[in-house]
Amino acid sequence: MAQYDVFANPSNSAADGIPYVVVIQSDLLDALATRLTIPLAVSDESTKVPTALCPFITIKGKRLHALVHYTAPLPAKLLKHPIENIAAQHSALVSAVDAVLSGI
Repeated sequence: MAQYDVFANPSNSAADGIPYVVVIQSDLLDALATRLTIPLAVSDESTKVPTALCPFITIKGKRLHALVHYTAPLPAKLLKHPIENIAAQHSALVSAVDAVLSGI
């Protein structure tokens, strides 16, 4: 599995609102049993979210919010088949992680 691979959310109970997760962990750490992931949530136009913290990410033509403040490790064995790789959109994710870590 590669950094910025997108997978279906392995949590069936949350998959309606958060259909995907994206792996942000470096490929250099593939020996670990977990992968650091960011949930990708369905965008609700009526809810205002800070886009610096929750940037829009496009998956299969749909705009989703990356919920960077909910970044969490998931067991790698739960992430079966990548749907897409969003390395081209990585700068928005890295900036949002920076905002969580340093407030910038």
